[in-house]
Amino acid sequence: MRTSRHVLHRTALTCALAALAVGAAACSDGGAAPPHPGRTHRPAASRPAAAPTEPPTLAPGPAGLTPVFTSAPRARGRTVALTFDADMTADEGARAASGEHFDNPPLIAALRSLRVPATVFMTGRWAEQYPAQARDIGADPLFEVANHSYSHYAFTGDCYGLPTVAPGRMRADVERAFAAFRAAGVAHVVPYFRFPGGCYDRRALRALAPAAVTAVQWSVVSGDAFATDAGAVTRQVLDGVRPGSVVVLHCTRSAAPTTERVVRAVVPALRAKGFRFVRVSALLGAAGRA
Repeated sequence: MRTSRHVLHRTALTCALAALAVGAAACSDGGAAPPHPGRTHRPAASRPAAAPTEPPTLAPGPAGLTPVFTSAPRARGRTVALTFDADMTADEGARAASGEHFDNPPLIAALRSLRVPATVFMTGRWAEQYPAQARDIGADPLFEVANHSYSHYAFTGDCYGLPTVAPGRMRADVERAFAAFRAAGVAHVVPYFRFPGGCYDRRALRALAPAAVTAVQWSVVSGDAFATDAGAVTRQVLDGVRPGSVVVLHCTRSAAPTTERVVRAVVPALRAKGFRFVRVSALLGAAGRA
């Protein structure tokens, strides 16, 4: 009996010390184990929710076609996604070698200084031409990289004069871009695809269905491509943005020289109106929960 009382007393003392140490550690077989002595204990309620393991996507469309996302008008809050096309076609290597700039480091620096999350739709050829920049963008949690094809050739006929991808090569062109991102060491690649020129049809949606991507278009055309008047582009964006909008801009100095100035004007103006900037994945996820 004395031994039993001694064991009970020692157990009670152990429980009391454990309670003092961790605040709420259980003293039974079903209780949680105390934290590692070298770690700072945090109440469970204060731990951030685990991030989703996969970016949200849309379910396949009718007849299993690739789904298309343009905006999230029913998403809660005044959110907007700025997207930037890093365009470079497969046959523009000679122009880049001669000094033409298909990149835009000042634009990326502006987004960082303004703390604006963004989605960069990158061609595989762009990633091959600027692998260090592609890695830098992909490594920054502020951004996510999405697929804009390898070649930037059109997936339909008569698309702004672009060369066309043969129907039997459409999926391969998209997968080649993903391979180029991997070869360049690009992180934060999401399973979203933007058609070059925004041109697509039912045949293209059917061809890309096995690639399991969500096609992402836009609801606001910035007009920055080949524009020289930053003020006009800024006004067009501000006039077009609504809650849940996806804005298309460009990340190429040669083809869109005003975009950095547009971003520096648009961002504070929209924030003054109560808008919050998100990546496409966040906007798409919010649309799915609405």
